Amino acid sequence: MNESLPRPRASKALWLDAAYELLISEGIDAVKVMSLAKRLNLTRTGFYWHFKDISELHAAMIDRWKTQNTGNLVARCRQDASGLCEALFNLMDCWLDPMLFDAPLDLAIRNWARVNPDLQVQLSEADNLRIKAVTDIFTRYGSSKEHADVRGLTVIYTQIGYISMQIKETRADRLARVQHYVELFAGIPPTEEEVAQFLNRHRLTGSGPHREMSAV
Repeated sequence: MNESLPRPRASKALWLDAAYELLISEGIDAVKVMSLAKRLNLTRTGFYWHFKDISELHAAMIDRWKTQNTGNLVARCRQDASGLCEALFNLMDCWLDPMLFDAPLDLAIRNWARVNPDLQVQLSEADNLRIKAVTDIFTRYGSSKEHADVRGLTVIYTQIGYISMQIKETRADRLARVQHYVELFAGIPPTEEEVAQFLNRHRLTGSGPHREMSAV
């Protein structure tokens, strides 16, 4: 074996994944090129193959957060539904599926924004997009503008509260509670069919080992 061959640079996604892990576990101050290289057992040169500098990595992290958390949430709100409760269950999918919405990442971004004014602006824009998307659900299914505004704020502020307080609950506990959240937000009880449809799709996808959940 030729020992003079350079170690692999790894993929851009691998560097980005490592940065997310550090952001979530230790905060933005821990996301440094040398720390990432040590974590991946790679050289710093590999990092600069994919990113011009640490600022470019930061921008990529923020873009990925926007796409995953805000983008998916807005898409779920716009998904076709037969009524208000089904539409809210579509949104609640985000709180059960970390591939749709990553709660620990959202908390890490909020903490980062406390010390980064530019990110705080982007976070405020993201929250406004989320609030509008949820508010539009209520408007679409007959709520007045005033009621839709308050209900949309209630849904989002409840979720932000869960994230900020780092509430821990098992998947089973969350599944048992979601239908009651939907009834509270909607002002009407969901049908047995709507509840069963929601529970079935998450029981089918959540049959393996799972960690405690940290959002509604």
